[in-house]
Amino acid sequence: MNALSIVRKNRAGRGYVLAAIASCTYGLNPLFCVPLYNLGLDVSSVLFYRYTVAAALLALIMVSSKMSFRLHRREIVPIVFAGILFAVSSLFLFYSYKFMDVGIASTILYVTPFFVAAIMAVFFHQRIPLTGIICIAVALVGIGMLSIKADSTIQNPIGILCVVGSSLTYAVYMIIINRSCLNRMGTVPLTFYSIVAGIFVFAVFMNFFRDLVPLPLTYNAVFNVAGLAIFPTVVSIVTMTVAIQDIGPVPTSILEALEPVTALMIGCWMFGESLTALNMAGVAVVLSAVTLFVLSKHE
Repeated sequence: MNALSIVRKNRAGRGYVLAAIASCTYGLNPLFCVPLYNLGLDVSSVLFYRYTVAAALLALIMVSSKMSFRLHRREIVPIVFAGILFAVSSLFLFYSYKFMDVGIASTILYVTPFFVAAIMAVFFHQRIPLTGIICIAVALVGIGMLSIKADSTIQNPIGILCVVGSSLTYAVYMIIINRSCLNRMGTVPLTFYSIVAGIFVFAVFMNFFRDLVPLPLTYNAVFNVAGLAIFPTVVSIVTMTVAIQDIGPVPTSILEALEPVTALMIGCWMFGESLTALNMAGVAVVLSAVTLFVLSKHE
């Protein structure tokens, strides 16, 4: 085995590990945000603290890595629009945690590739193959299975609409990035400016900070804000970027299945949420449908 093959093998191994870390850390969102709700913070305040700390950390990464903060004039409008979508997607997701089980919400969020494909088909005339249509139909069946709770009642429709809204707005965000001049911007600077733009969205929701709930200066509050900014934001973004460089987008996308699995475990172990046999079958159906869909798109 020559030196080049050893390097490639090591990069592949690193890529798979980092993709798993990226997915698992993003699945930690409910672990840190639900305790902040219990401390009396509302969704906009939680996200404002998360985004502010994450922006500071990303700025430090950019400075230490000598990344440029320069924005070209043509990038300003797209980055503002992208930042608004990024923030609105977060708002929808974090609101969904107030209305439904966090693990179920994170599993439904996993269907974002379907929204991307549907938007590209409607507005950019990209054909969805028959395999993709079948995967979408199967995933809808899985979501129906996830919507039924242990007591045979339905998950709160508001929560389901919120998480669907989160998935849809994030799909639009991804398409804007891909179809605009932003596709040439590095992931870290792009995320930094998206987060900075998103902070202004939360300012509007908080009546320009007049309704901002002060963060209690307790270990619990500071720990959860720091955890929310570090793990599902900075760590997830950085490791995902390197993973895509090492192993490519398809294996990385498939390993994103670990994100809802992580959230499901957190929901059960930390918040006492229950999963029925039908729910577990629904999780398997949704994850399998999305995985097959991703693979079919890259055949």
